Amino acid sequence: MKLFQQLLVAPAALGLLAPLSASASEVNLDAISNYYEEYSEIDSNSFEQKSSDNILLSGGEGLVESSDFTGGFSETTTASFGVDFLVGAVDKTGANEKVTFDYQMGIGLETSFTGEDSLSATIDIGETGSVVGGADGLNFDSTTNALNLDGLTYSFPLGGATVLVGDNTDVSAVYTGACAYNAFTDYMGNCGTGNSVGLGNKGVTAAMSYAFDNGFSLAGGISSTPTGIATKVEDDVFGIEAAYTADSWGLAVAYSDVESSASGTTDATYWGINGMYAFDFATLSVGIESEDPASGSTAEGFFVGLSFPEVGAGSFDIGMGTTGNFADGATEYYMYEASYSYPINDGMTVTPGIYIKEAGTDTTGFAVKTSFSF
Repeated sequence: MKLFQQLLVAPAALGLLAPLSASASEVNLDAISNYYEEYSEIDSNSFEQKSSDNILLSGGEGLVESSDFTGGFSETTTASFGVDFLVGAVDKTGANEKVTFDYQMGIGLETSFTGEDSLSATIDIGETGSVVGGADGLNFDSTTNALNLDGLTYSFPLGGATVLVGDNTDVSAVYTGACAYNAFTDYMGNCGTGNSVGLGNKGVTAAMSYAFDNGFSLAGGISSTPTGIATKVEDDVFGIEAAYTADSWGLAVAYSDVESSASGTTDATYWGINGMYAFDFATLSVGIESEDPASGSTAEGFFVGLSFPEVGAGSFDIGMGTTGNFADGATEYYMYEASYSYPINDGMTVTPGIYIKEAGTDTTGFAVKTSFSF
């Protein structure tokens, strides 16, 4: 049977090749030469992307209304990128004193539909396995080299207020705050008020802020796990903040209620105050936080830091504070840090720093962070 099929195919193939051979013998080489001479000129417009009148996907007839599509982002969409490289080491009893490397990268996408609203997405990727890059240090994003959606929000005006809704977004994203300190380690970033003025999230978030004309602002919101919004069977956080900002000083007061679906023993309320004052030579930032847990004693913590904006070609920051909130009579532990930020150019900054964290056994960390923005 196979032999019979081959005998049928062979004549058909020869029949196709025959006209091709005839056409090849009739090629007009002079015409090709003339065409080359006449149409081979290249100018600055030769590589411009041409629009098409029929930019259609299969089955999408009638969906394209304009023939001016050129691809890429819309005119109201922007993208920003940031990369941090971290080389560091720690000096700690029982820990290996070795040089380590960590990195993180953030991608920010933002678009507007009315000119007053904003749809934003934050994507993180990073790898950290060192003490310096971990939670006890700079707390780099650790996604095991995989892209992770860190936040998705939509904000829009409502009357004179701004409303924000989204997933995996902190309630304090709408807060004004009054912390002017440029932190080196993660804990110092909220001026010691990370449970109140720097309130986090439990998942899906809805928040609102209103800025008055005289410098006052008021904001608040709620964040819940997506599977049970504002119910006892899931985790919730509630928060509210009032702030005042002037030319040389600012003050923010916040209250938060953190509730857990587990037995209720982890529930707590927090009061936090942070403020800043700009002197001629430096800016002072302070923070105080009080914690009232559902079980156990009340606890307090504090922070104080100085930021020197002009030290040589860069800026210098030094600060100290408690490593958390401590009850009366409990042993308090402190954290100290100092860093110097030097801009190499508009998109690159090098920041060497040192920190000491007390926790029974002190940890001293040394690191150099190189940051790129583009």
